[in-house]
Amino acid sequence: MTKIRNAWMAIWLMGLVFSCQSPQKKEGIPVVGFVEAFEDATIAQAYQGFMDALRDSGYSEQDGTIKVLHRNAQGDAATLNQIISYFNSQQVNLIGTSTTLATVATVQRSKGIPIFQTVTAMPDILGLLDANGKPPVNLFGTGENLNYIDTSFALITEMVKPRGDQLTVGMIYNQSEPQSVEAYEHIAALADSMNTLLVALPLNSSAEAQLVVRSLLTKHIDAFFANPDNTVFAAFETILKNCNDKEVPVFTSESGLVARGAVAAFGADIYQWGHQSGAQAAHYLKSGSTDGLQVEMLNVRKRVYNPRTAKQFGFSFPETYERVASNE
Repeated sequence: MTKIRNAWMAIWLMGLVFSCQSPQKKEGIPVVGFVEAFEDATIAQAYQGFMDALRDSGYSEQDGTIKVLHRNAQGDAATLNQIISYFNSQQVNLIGTSTTLATVATVQRSKGIPIFQTVTAMPDILGLLDANGKPPVNLFGTGENLNYIDTSFALITEMVKPRGDQLTVGMIYNQSEPQSVEAYEHIAALADSMNTLLVALPLNSSAEAQLVVRSLLTKHIDAFFANPDNTVFAAFETILKNCNDKEVPVFTSESGLVARGAVAAFGADIYQWGHQSGAQAAHYLKSGSTDGLQVEMLNVRKRVYNPRTAKQFGFSFPETYERVASNE
């Protein structure tokens, strides 16, 4: 009798497990995985834009038309890989990725699920092209190249008066991230063409930022350029405080960092970046096909400045620049 009772109990438990697994799939509700490599207020705008684009196309958790698995790796590579494995096990319909680290890790571990990247460089910069020059067949979304950095960097040469004979600009870059190294090399060549001395120091993580930035500030730099780098995003408040203490203005190519205290930028609107990728994802959910989709260039860039920081350093900007409220 005990064996029979245990057998019936096992059958009942199995039925309960299967009835509780992925009810959204049983009901035909699409499941979207979205992974961010690290926690950052600026980067978080991309997720909001991505979700708003889905909602604009009729996909909303609130309305029960989509299920979203939103995860953040908190800067930990092992956690990032676990998140991707979890998405694979849940057989999500698509994966949204925010920042280069998340995109590259997902491409390496998810071969059959469509990936829609945001806040990520173009595939060629990431070294993701195959022998025929083609990106991964399941990679879509929106990317950025390095050309817009030229305009952002040129702001420094137009606005900052050198203390010595030659304008000196400092920057840090993550030597373990290919896109960060490529950005540094691009900026170094650009600085040379503008007769500007670039002093750049490498680091491996945001934990090293304070020590490295303080060392950089001993080089008598006239300005600091916050390049598009995951480490810079994560350590920006540390960078800003140390530069402000030495009265060194911070310029950047990312509008989100202007809201956090940088002087000015010509660059990506992070929210719109996420929205553009989310619109692609919504198209895929509606059509069930990736035909005609590819990694496309970011559409929305803008010139912005922080009025509070501009006043601090005595800079003025024309009407072509948009004022950004400070998040400080």
